[in-house]
Amino acid sequence: MANTATRVRIAPSPTGEPHVGTAYIALFNYLFAKKHGGEFILRIEDTDAARSTPEFEQKVLDALKWCGLSWSEGPDVGGPYGPYRQSERKDTYLPYVEKIVENGHGFRCFCTPERLGGMRAEQRAAGKPPKYDGRCLTLTAEEVTARMAAGEPSVVRMKVPTEGSCKFVDGVYGEVEIPWDAVDMQVLLKADGMPTYHMANVVDDHLMKITHVARGEEWLSSVPKHILLYQYLGLEPPVFMHLSLMRNADKSKLSKRKNPTSISYYDALGYLPEALMNFLGLFFIQIGEGEELLTMDQLIANFDPENLSKAGAIFDLQKLDWLNGRWLRESVSEEDFVTRVLAWAQENDRFREGMKLAQSRITKLSDLPDLTGFLLKGDLGLVADDFSRIKKVPLEEVLRILQIVQPDLEKIFEWNAESIEVELRAISERNDIKLRNLLAPMFIAVSGSSRSLPLFDSMAILGRSVVRQRLKQAETAVKAGVDAAQAKNGQ
Repeated sequence: MANTATRVRIAPSPTGEPHVGTAYIALFNYLFAKKHGGEFILRIEDTDAARSTPEFEQKVLDALKWCGLSWSEGPDVGGPYGPYRQSERKDTYLPYVEKIVENGHGFRCFCTPERLGGMRAEQRAAGKPPKYDGRCLTLTAEEVTARMAAGEPSVVRMKVPTEGSCKFVDGVYGEVEIPWDAVDMQVLLKADGMPTYHMANVVDDHLMKITHVARGEEWLSSVPKHILLYQYLGLEPPVFMHLSLMRNADKSKLSKRKNPTSISYYDALGYLPEALMNFLGLFFIQIGEGEELLTMDQLIANFDPENLSKAGAIFDLQKLDWLNGRWLRESVSEEDFVTRVLAWAQENDRFREGMKLAQSRITKLSDLPDLTGFLLKGDLGLVADDFSRIKKVPLEEVLRILQIVQPDLEKIFEWNAESIEVELRAISERNDIKLRNLLAPMFIAVSGSSRSLPLFDSMAILGRSVVRQRLKQAETAVKAGVDAAQAKNGQ
């Protein structure tokens, strides 16, 4: 593809809050396109119909636009290779799947989820990596036809060589070799007729003339599957580039269970998008000390895809804070600063909705800062003593409540006051906890006070990502208090 114009893409799945990892990969692709005078494309990979929603898709678009990224083709702007949602391309994939099967490179699999689950459990128990055992490979064409005619559910899987290895050159890791016996017989077409990520990914990248695929290193092991699919279809693969994962300071994987990872969280706390992009962009360039403050144009000018580090990209929150502070002090005018502050306070109607809730709870306007200030704060600075004063709820029970509530709140599909109330009431019933005892620690964790605005509305205004982080911080504070008390009693 040396003579082909550079075309790269970011292809997020709209199944949750947009992750900073998405911004990290998107920024690399954006810089790569700009550096090579190419096109940056947005594609929505929503083949997971059960979890993909229009609301999450809009959050993806809003988050990437907030980051300052723009695309020449996408679901919102159109383009010559649309549609740019995989759910709208369903009929596109079937001919490619049929070609793979007709040429003997794929097969129908009728194994039930129960059978596959048992097979994987046995493999794990035997210390083997779980992968398909090839049971349906031996079915004759007549058997396949008869079972499909009888309406038996089936998927299409790809065949994989049994000997040798897949060798390829990665744009970051160089020469890579992965043995074929480590590659699973991937499902290509699901029983509902939708393609899996792997099949749709290859077909869409081909049809959209993608020249370079830059993504996280967790996809490196999938390259053999993709190369096989390109070979089976007689297509030329793109250049693959796998970027090191962003990690915490302790080298653990960046995850929402440990740290704030949603782009919306950093927006809500008042980080500047320029500072976040500056911070992420430093992972892709080589500069000297004292030259860290860079605009997008400067990131593009310094971007060097030939000199990328294989070491993990450490998401150092202190460095992000430092950069954000420098941007606020050195790169934002006084007038622009005031404009940004007012816009930030009013994002998602936070200020307006907070004032409406506060109106019936104050005696004078000067009461507002104490009552509503938590809507604009970052870390509330809570300690165990803040929770120890809750009547009839011991600190150990507070800890249990905070631990129970968090995973269940993650299951809420649409984040609003009504759905939050329904879920918290359900948690109360499921765990036989009086509702007032359940909500008391929540009030403090979310607002920092037992006297505050209505809880469900406050959680809705703050947003899922901020509430998630506050509950996490509250749990840490309470656990420290419980551990200290137990250590004291044990002496």
